[in-house]
Amino acid sequence: MTDRKSILIIEDDFALTQIYRDYLRDEPYDVEIALTGTEGLELAGQLEPDVIILDMRLPDMSGIDILETARAENWDTDIIVVTAHGTVDVAVSAMQAGAADFLTKPFDEERLIFTVRNCLKRRDLAGLVQDYRERFERNEFVDFIGSAEEMQAVYRIIESAASSNASVFITGESGTGKELCAGALHRVGKRSDGPFVPINCAAIPRELMESEIFGHVKGAFTGAVADRVGAAHRADGGTLFLDEVCEMDPDLQGKLLRFLQTGQFQKVGSETLETVDVRIVSATNRDPMAEVGAGRFREDLYYRLHVVPIHMPPLRDRGDDIIRLAEVFLQRAGTEEEKDFREIADDARRLIAGYEWPGNVRQLENVIRNAVVLGDGPKLSAAMIEPALRLDQRARPKSSPAAPIATSTQPTIRPLHEVEMEAIDHAIDACGGNVVRAAAFLEVSPATLYRRLKQRKDSLAT
Repeated sequence: MTDRKSILIIEDDFALTQIYRDYLRDEPYDVEIALTGTEGLELAGQLEPDVIILDMRLPDMSGIDILETARAENWDTDIIVVTAHGTVDVAVSAMQAGAADFLTKPFDEERLIFTVRNCLKRRDLAGLVQDYRERFERNEFVDFIGSAEEMQAVYRIIESAASSNASVFITGESGTGKELCAGALHRVGKRSDGPFVPINCAAIPRELMESEIFGHVKGAFTGAVADRVGAAHRADGGTLFLDEVCEMDPDLQGKLLRFLQTGQFQKVGSETLETVDVRIVSATNRDPMAEVGAGRFREDLYYRLHVVPIHMPPLRDRGDDIIRLAEVFLQRAGTEEEKDFREIADDARRLIAGYEWPGNVRQLENVIRNAVVLGDGPKLSAAMIEPALRLDQRARPKSSPAAPIATSTQPTIRPLHEVEMEAIDHAIDACGGNVVRAAAFLEVSPATLYRRLKQRKDSLAT
């Protein structure tokens, strides 16, 4: 079926309107006519046409009046201006007022068709660009915050996999948001009306894990004083999320594999088979293939779970997302703790951007909250953040011993040019090689950094 476009002709010469309509007779357009500016404004509001062919001289107003109305009301239409007075000044005025193109009377059929097609192609392209931005350049997605390229890839996979029943295997370091990813898969998928049941396989004793997943009957083991419904049954019609699945006992891995193959299970102590409809989403902070190679994780279970893989990127690889997340966490913690924090100071921004964050998003949120609880606003400073970072001995700033949180009781005094270059190297490294961004953090012009780098290069060459 043809996707017909809507064309509105606003022209006070009735004979010309019929000529224009005849020119467009073989095009896939629905053409409407208005003989006055007032009628044209009314029809434009009703029809929301894709293209308007507008005469500049109308009996009740000028074409410029209509162009200005279209711009003020933000019409989603392209306007082609038509006039017998094709001077440069008229053309410039029309374009400045928002016209998409310009035709001078008289013009032939081919010229009108070409101009209208051109406008429609530009509109289609603009729509595709906008759709791309909305789909692939998002700053937020479900509960995620971030626009880094690595996160855009995660969003696309979630959207593609959400409507499927295929098992999803999420990998990534601790604190990268694996459970958030599993929750997003559930919420945007066809099972969103069903339950989302998470189980942390590393937090439950091995002897109780089977009961946690499949349930048990009264008397099945010491302490089983009543029947228990397991997570598999509670997740019926929804999603069962097995976090840190590589920690699961090998014996239970076999039972989980049978459950995935058949959709059936038995409660501990029961001989009755129960059938449920669940989608399995798994996650681990380990290298699953290394676990398979070491014999700690069944290869057949791995391939059963690893149908759709998603890797959550570490925070240190997410560029500007780090500062954006810090701002959101500061606002959230300030509100919850009833503290008047409004912004992040420049020194704190540099420290946050240059830190490795081995605990990833979770660590960043905890550090911000710690600073809010113990500090007072309105600005979050580096001095407020440093104590929480010193508590985590796993982490270091991204480059060198001269980083902000490093301390020394008897510092060595070094030449200023060495310290300066070390700071420059640290900033550039922290900004992923982006000299302009590094200059912004160092509060100098990019030209200064390029000059210092060139001077060092020249000195090394001599």
